[in-house]
Amino acid sequence: MDSLNGVLTKALAIEGATGVAIVDFQQRRVLGALDRGSGLDMDKVAYGDSDVMRAKLYTLELLGYPQDSVEDILITLGAELHIIRPLPRLREGGIFIYLVLERDRTLPLDDIRRQLRSLEPLLEL
Repeated sequence: MDSLNGVLTKALAIEGATGVAIVDFQQRRVLGALDRGSGLDMDKVAYGDSDVMRAKLYTLELLGYPQDSVEDILITLGAELHIIRPLPRLREGGIFIYLVLERDRTLPLDDIRRQLRSLEPLLEL
C-alpha cells in the first residue's frame, strides 16, 4: 500500500492538481484517493468514469484497435481538466489513474502525461 500512497502523493504534486484517484474500473471502486480542494466525491468518480473507460474500450474493440492503445482520456471543463490514464499492465488492464487539475494552473498536457507515465512503474497492486 505504500506504493499506492506514494503514487497518489506524487500525482497530487503535479502542478495544478487538486484531486487524484486510482480506480479499479472492473469493480467500480476507488483503491486510493487524495484531494486538495477538488470537492469531488471519488466514489462517484469511480462509478461514472468506470463506465467511460468501459465504453471507450468497447468502441476500440469494435474498430479493431488493441485495448492498450488508449494513452488517456481528456475531459475538458470550463475551469478544470480531468484525465483518465489507464494502466494496462495492472490487474489485466482494469486500473486507471484519475487526475483533476485546475485548468488555469496546469502544465502543458505533454508534461502532465509524462509525469503520469513515470508513476506507473511505481505502482504495485
